[in-house]
Amino acid sequence: MFHGWQVVRACCVIATVAWALGTFGAGVYLQAVTAAHAWPIADVAFAITLFYLVSALVQGRVGRAIDRWGPRPVMLIGTVSLSLGVAGIGQVVDRSQLYPCFVLIGLAWSALSTVGIAAAVVPWFERFQGRSMALAITGASLGAVIGVPTVQFVIRQFGLREGLAIVALGASVLLLPLIARVLRYRGPADIGQQRDGGETVEDRGHPPVQPPIATATNRSMLLWSAAAAFALGLAMQIGFITHQVTLAEPLLGTAGAGLLVSATGGTGFLGRLILARIVDRTDVRRLTCLVMIAQAGALLALALWPSVPVLIAASLVYGYGIGHITTLGPIVVRREFGGAAFGATYGKAASVIQLSSAFGPALIGMLHDSLGGYRPGLAIAAAVTLLASAILFIGGRKASCASPSHRPSTSHG
Repeated sequence: MFHGWQVVRACCVIATVAWALGTFGAGVYLQAVTAAHAWPIADVAFAITLFYLVSALVQGRVGRAIDRWGPRPVMLIGTVSLSLGVAGIGQVVDRSQLYPCFVLIGLAWSALSTVGIAAAVVPWFERFQGRSMALAITGASLGAVIGVPTVQFVIRQFGLREGLAIVALGASVLLLPLIARVLRYRGPADIGQQRDGGETVEDRGHPPVQPPIATATNRSMLLWSAAAAFALGLAMQIGFITHQVTLAEPLLGTAGAGLLVSATGGTGFLGRLILARIVDRTDVRRLTCLVMIAQAGALLALALWPSVPVLIAASLVYGYGIGHITTLGPIVVRREFGGAAFGATYGKAASVIQLSSAFGPALIGMLHDSLGGYRPGLAIAAAVTLLASAILFIGGRKASCASPSHRPSTSHG
């Protein structure tokens, strides 16, 4: 069996744990800590913001470290950091003690989320570069669907202190042996294999692999147009996810809002599965632009027609786009820049994306408070998402004009 697919499966498990205890776990910690200690929500929320900011500042270094030493040592350190941070949240007795806990989670997130997973998978694939990364990051959806309810159940059964200690121990027991065993090789050459398992074009009728299109004249345009577009798109996306329950509760009630969030995660999971089937035969910039336009339409519909049918339909459409947008960032960079030094290259973009998206929830909340509700803020979020699509499209066109001999094929990015 080609070891690259074992790497993909391992990274899917890593993503499940990372998203369950990172992005989606943050909401669980916010509720549980404020309920246990009666601390102001704003104080705990600031500590969570620190987690995103720390991650943004170190992601570039994580990418370079994986390029140099391979994924195993980086992800082992990330797992230990995650476990210590999560266990520490349950032990705090003073608000100031939350900050080092979320710093540890931020360090772990930079190693175990998109940058780390993509850098671990990239060396193993060329023809299946998109499919492999899409399947690996499918674990992000599983983190919402499976991981978060599990964490909530453990906290209810054992309390915050013991519950988070059990969760942290479980994460270490699951991930440390998996990473040590499966990620011990840096690429197929280490074990005498070839990328994609040595398949040729004739094996399964796949189209020929297109060479990277980044050159000395267009690489800056390609990288920073992608970084700016995904930074804006994901800022609005994380903002919507954070406020979705509050937005839906007046129309659906608390239980209905929770079900809608689960359904949104379900369509995101479906989006990732479909993306895995089509991505290697698709112009990924164009696909991203189309998905962003669909997401902007969903946000605008919510702003103009705030009714139960529109809320449900728009949330499901937006969720489907979540499954694409959170996955396509590294795929765009990998397709256009190739596999060499991918970790360092995408790490630069990921730092900008992470830093910008960290402020999405605060921006949507500020617009809600200053403009008297969610409707104006959703309309602005739709406009920002359309701007992101335009930046991505124009950046690709200008880069192609700057290097006409390296224009991407319309059938295969």
